[in-house]
Amino acid sequence: MDKDLALSPLQYQQGLVAFYPLYIAGEIPSNLVLKKITPRIWIAFMTFLWGLFCLCLGLVHNFNQFIALHALLGLAEGGLFPAMVLYLSTIYTRTELALRIGVLYTSTSLSSGFGGLLARAMGEIGDRGGLAAWRWIFVIEGLFTILCAALAYLILPNTLQTAPFLSPAERSLAITRQTTTTHQSETNETFSWSEVRRGLVYPLTWLTATAYFALLSAIYSIGLFLPTIILKLGPYTPHQAQLMTVPPYAVAAAMTLVVAFVSDRLQLRGVVMLFTIPIAIVGYAVMANISDSHTTVKYGMTIMMATGVYSSVPPNLAWLANNSAGHYKRATAAALQLAIANCGGILSVFLYPDADGPLFHRGHSIILGLLVAAWCLILGNVLLCVKINRDKAQGKHDEFTGCGDDRDPHFKLVL
Repeated sequence: MDKDLALSPLQYQQGLVAFYPLYIAGEIPSNLVLKKITPRIWIAFMTFLWGLFCLCLGLVHNFNQFIALHALLGLAEGGLFPAMVLYLSTIYTRTELALRIGVLYTSTSLSSGFGGLLARAMGEIGDRGGLAAWRWIFVIEGLFTILCAALAYLILPNTLQTAPFLSPAERSLAITRQTTTTHQSETNETFSWSEVRRGLVYPLTWLTATAYFALLSAIYSIGLFLPTIILKLGPYTPHQAQLMTVPPYAVAAAMTLVVAFVSDRLQLRGVVMLFTIPIAIVGYAVMANISDSHTTVKYGMTIMMATGVYSSVPPNLAWLANNSAGHYKRATAAALQLAIANCGGILSVFLYPDADGPLFHRGHSIILGLLVAAWCLILGNVLLCVKINRDKAQGKHDEFTGCGDDRDPHFKLVL
């Protein structure tokens, strides 16, 4: 792609950075309009745009088109993921949410592995139909995503009340489970700027968002340096190197589901993360202090790094959703959390310049420091939740009795 579009390393980096401003800017507005436009229409529409812009990336011919489509792609993706997380929080109970987000987020790690397999397959196809192999990757992925958008529009229910695949008895039970756990007053809730403000100033939003910033910085960094590590392992062809990117993501995907399941069963979020984040910390600590000759050890550390950071994401996302009641407060908090966290993608682009390769000691050390800070933030959030629950038990929040949101003394925060 660099050769066909005559992109310099700096221009390619600018293209990556151009993705994030609209990505971040679109997250809060997307969640605020989700209920009004309805999830079925909004999620399908954003998925369609994502697929369309991805397909068009395979047809660009110069830098200006490349950077413009990256920016538009950021807008579509930035609106989609927080909307999906918010949508799940309206369907499942608080104790079921981590596993559901885990299933959703596992697609991230699996898609990274699948991307390697797809690139391998496209390499076999070669240049056909007037398109280079790298262009076919974008076209095929874009068409597949557009197909998913159509399926989402046809299948996705807006609410439990409109789920056509549930029998009347199942629908009644699902609604009862949901309304008796979290969302008693949210069905008829109307938009209020005061709820948006509550989401913006919520301490738990900023603690989980900053921790997620560190996790995403690590996730983006793995994608940047993993191919370099693999090429150093042995005399691999580019096709073989693509296949070698699959195992770290596959292991991370499996561990993500296991951790999400345990988190739901124990009804613990932050406490679980206090045990998963150190897995990644160990991996980055070794990588930041190892020589280039220990290639096999470095490859093993990438598995630990991916496992630790990917498996920590579902409990983190579920944690804020669990502890935010009131639809528009939860919508704002969830979107702000993702907006702050996705700045990690911008940071990671600059942490791993080609000049620092193949060791990338500086980048690894910075991510290591961020993950240690994330662990401390998660611990602080756990302690804050303990304090709030204790204050509620002591009657310090009685003035909010019956308010129907997370300020109610009967609403206990998940640890």
